[in-house]
Amino acid sequence: MAEEDKNQVEASDEVAEDAAEPAAPSEPEPAGSADEAEQPADDEVAEEAVEPTEEAAEPEAAEEQPAAAEEPAVDEAEADLDPKARRRLERSRASGPPGPVRTPDERATGRASKRRASAERRRRYRTAQRAKRGEAGSGTPAAAREPGPKKVRRGTVVSAGGDKTITVEIAVVRRHPTYEKVVRRTSRLHAHDETNQAQEGDVVRVVESRPLSRTKRWRLLEVLEKAR
Repeated sequence: MAEEDKNQVEASDEVAEDAAEPAAPSEPEPAGSADEAEQPADDEVAEEAVEPTEEAAEPEAAEEQPAAAEEPAVDEAEADLDPKARRRLERSRASGPPGPVRTPDERATGRASKRRASAERRRRYRTAQRAKRGEAGSGTPAAAREPGPKKVRRGTVVSAGGDKTITVEIAVVRRHPTYEKVVRRTSRLHAHDETNQAQEGDVVRVVESRPLSRTKRWRLLEVLEKAR
């Protein structure tokens, strides 16, 4: 064991001596090789000089893109305008020499002349359209119509308080078609009495007529029996 330790110590001392010896000077490299070694450095400098230019160009392109994106928005806003507002906007954008200075009376005269010219154009256009259509025809002739017989009812006056108006109650007595039972019903209507000759309790005959008021569709024909 002692001999193995001694051999290991001697080996480590030899390694330390070899490391302490100075390295032999290397042969000088030719000049061409030095230029070749420096060439990559020049390329790196050129790349560094180009990169900032590209980075500076990128913000400009970014600035141009929003401007291009904003143009359709302006067109859409103009498309939403009504025709009158669009014409006003086009006149405001028009470039040219200013017109002559006119007084309010001259402007009013000019507007009146424009209106007369527009009316004349409309008149000529309508005349031409009527000429294209031709003269108006007679159309479909009216159908022959004969008035039917008017309804006549008999009833008793239950109210004559209104002026030229009476309320007539009509009693209807009928046999039921299924149960064979006599069914009595009454209905009331308003009739027109021009001379106020009918009184309450009279038996009268009324005839239908055109609408004379909101509720009157009948007219007094004659008084059959006077009230007692």
